[in-house]
Amino acid sequence: MAKYLRMLVAWMSRAHSAILSLNDSFETNFSDKELHFLVIGAAGLLLILLIYPVFRLLANKNRVLAITWIYVLTVLAVASFAIEIGQYITGTGDMDFGDIVAGMGGFFAVTGVIVALQIILWAFRAVSRLARERRRARGSAAV
Repeated sequence: MAKYLRMLVAWMSRAHSAILSLNDSFETNFSDKELHFLVIGAAGLLLILLIYPVFRLLANKNRVLAITWIYVLTVLAVASFAIEIGQYITGTGDMDFGDIVAGMGGFFAVTGVIVALQIILWAFRAVSRLARERRRARGSAAV
């Protein structure tokens, strides 16, 4: 995990240097706070432009559970990384990418069981509905 964190930090450092270089080459002289404001604001706008159409499509198809699942997945991923980084900083445990994978695997397993139960329930309801329709059809044919 520390290796991946170092890679992420190195990438962020290169991006930071590139942004500072652009700031210098265009002689805009934005402060560090102003650059954070602009870059994070732009990244947020980009994410909204990418994610909004997907969520709108899901909402129009009444897929609120899918939207909820994506949100929870995101929160759990961030929390898992925060826990591992916290363990590294405080020395209360080993920072391990495998822990994140295991935790997310648990989320996928639990939601897989829920989906399987929903499919079974849907199938049971469908079979029951067909049986009722057949009984009604036989009853109205006899009259």
